[in-house]
Amino acid sequence: MANLKEIRSRISSVNSTMQITSAMKMVSAAKLRRAQDAIVQMRPYATKLQEILQNLSGALDVSENVYAAERDLERVLIIAVTSNRGLCGAFNNNVIKEVKTLIQEHKTAQVKVMGVGKKAYDTFSKTQYHLDAVGYPSQPFKIFDDLNFNEASLIAQSVMDKFANGKIDRVYLVYNSFKNAAVQITRSEQMLPIVPSATTEETSSAQLDYIFEPSKEEIVTELIPKSLKIQLYKAILDSHAAEHGARMTAMHKATDNASELVKDLKLTYNKARQASITNEILEIVAGAEALNG
Repeated sequence: MANLKEIRSRISSVNSTMQITSAMKMVSAAKLRRAQDAIVQMRPYATKLQEILQNLSGALDVSENVYAAERDLERVLIIAVTSNRGLCGAFNNNVIKEVKTLIQEHKTAQVKVMGVGKKAYDTFSKTQYHLDAVGYPSQPFKIFDDLNFNEASLIAQSVMDKFANGKIDRVYLVYNSFKNAAVQITRSEQMLPIVPSATTEETSSAQLDYIFEPSKEEIVTELIPKSLKIQLYKAILDSHAAEHGARMTAMHKATDNASELVKDLKLTYNKARQASITNEILEIVAGAEALNG
């Protein structure tokens, strides 16, 4: 059994850790509220725009919409959205694991990974799969310093240009979707080429019967690129909210575990102290008996 000084030292250390995890939990809870409001307000608009994009893509010829062009799968890009910091449970590992699964599924193609977030960047920057994000070649975490649509659109535009120029044949988006503070869902979505919505006999004619205003060309050049940029921005907002939820949950569990450990250490300390006192009493009684003898 450890001596009393060691146990007191461990109790003090665990108490300090518990104060840190409790503070981090409160900070994450405050940040989560703002991030949650942002994604909750953004999600219906992004979802509806994505639905329009898929329906519109089905109504256009491939020659009219370069972002729907299906090509031989030779070059694949995976955009991995992670956090900049750890201490958020399996949040980042789930994304990295999904990216590695996609790499294995496309091992016959040339695969590149663009890390949006420091954890993804650090994981793949020293591998053959790494591809720098435009605007963030060495500091991919800077996008989270001032998260806004313009910053995300720079990355989306660079990816769209590569696809339009034939340098990329398919683009996947891997991120954690926010469900609630305790649940994050790892998603893998095909960003490019655009996948037309599934049609049935009842809905095919309605989906393909479009009146274009002001013109088909203007819609193709304005609406479709904007929809793709919003798709990436929504994924980053989703991941940002999910990160704070995961960190708040992880710090809550860490605080509870630290509290349980302090209780166990105090029980051990009291037992050791009681044993020490008992030994001292026995030594005193034995000494007194020896003197009397």
